[in-house]
Amino acid sequence: MVGSCGQRVLAWGWGALAALAVAPLAATTLTIGTVNNADMVRMQALTPDYEASHPGVKLHWVVLEENTLRQRLTTDIATGSGQFDVMTIGAYETPLWGSRHWLSPLDHLPADYGVDDLLPNVRAQLTENGHLYALPFYAEASITFYRKDLFKAHGLEMPATPSWQQIRTFADQLNDPEHGVYGICLRGKAGWGENMAIIGSMANAFGGRYFDMQWQPQFDTPPWHQAVRFYVDMLRKDGPPGVSANGFNESLALFAAGKCALWVDASVAGGVLTDRKQSQVADTVGFTRAPHAVTDRGSSWQYIWSLAVPVSSRQQAAATEFIAWATSRAYRDLVASRDGLAASPPGTRLSTYQNPAYMQQVPFAKVTLDSLLAVDPVKPTLLPVPYKGIQFATIPEFQAIGSLVGREISGVLAGRGDVDEVLRVSQQAVTRTMRRAGYYQAASRPATGAQ
Repeated sequence: MVGSCGQRVLAWGWGALAALAVAPLAATTLTIGTVNNADMVRMQALTPDYEASHPGVKLHWVVLEENTLRQRLTTDIATGSGQFDVMTIGAYETPLWGSRHWLSPLDHLPADYGVDDLLPNVRAQLTENGHLYALPFYAEASITFYRKDLFKAHGLEMPATPSWQQIRTFADQLNDPEHGVYGICLRGKAGWGENMAIIGSMANAFGGRYFDMQWQPQFDTPPWHQAVRFYVDMLRKDGPPGVSANGFNESLALFAAGKCALWVDASVAGGVLTDRKQSQVADTVGFTRAPHAVTDRGSSWQYIWSLAVPVSSRQQAAATEFIAWATSRAYRDLVASRDGLAASPPGTRLSTYQNPAYMQQVPFAKVTLDSLLAVDPVKPTLLPVPYKGIQFATIPEFQAIGSLVGREISGVLAGRGDVDEVLRVSQQAVTRTMRRAGYYQAASRPATGAQ
């Protein structure tokens, strides 16, 4: 690790990165669209460091909640309006937008960047047709967070690989709303990247999938009915009030405040939950693998928040230099030197997990690495599928499909409708969408969806 070297760590690679520039970077303003997650807020707080080492470059941040960010960026990239120079996107958008030449390929990064240091399955998700189109800021798997103090007080022991039924039993035993502790917190807020992240991986665990090999939707099938009914019943009985409004950030705040006994969500939350300045349960939080059911295939999701440069940006060289800095080993070490090893952006670099100090001092390091190495977006489900992705399907239509189904299920949590009817309606709506998109018109269809 670098230690407390302050701004000097930012000198990494800038001689090499300068070769990217085709024009001076003076009087340059970069508009960066990003999500309001803790790690991105920390990146924004380092603006003075970046601007001090890059005279004439100013960073303008547009920080939005997850659903709103995705809508804004999708509209901007599809219309080519050029409002953003840097976009925070994921493994869903990157191959789709890269294949449409909406993103600038990142083929000429300097050797100092260390592309080969990126975890292979992370790098693969951001590569399309041999070109890297985004750089990973952090990668996450879904894992289980639990209160070790509550488990000890009730004589319970968390398995290394729990089942969903075991998680539900624990939630029943630990639910204590009279004392402000709820048995389990899960995402309930509608959104293809919000509640559908947990619901999609639960459906996988119960043996489900989004589509069969003929691209027929699978929402009105027994695994989906079982998974969604299990999810709804568990949250109604043991979840916090108003759970249909809770996404990642709301659930993180609840667990950090000691309001949840269990939480299954993104491994990146470990950095906040082990920080005594931000978490009331920093000394009592435990970590284990995401729950399975009839299978563990696809039971843990993978997501990679990444930084990309749209081709519509007029500041290509400056934008590329910024995303190389924000995803570099030096940035990781700068964050560690200021906020501790656990605050380092996780899940992207082999060297992070080859550092003995990181593995020894960061309690969620091993479960994060094990979970990320275990996921397989190419074979995400028990039964074969024609798409890539675990909690999403990498086809253009999925954003609308996931949002629609997510709204329906969130409505059930809020008391509107029942699971069986919602899944039947979702099946019909998604079938119409897939038919209109032409998925049923050809004998075969490439795994990336309709072209």
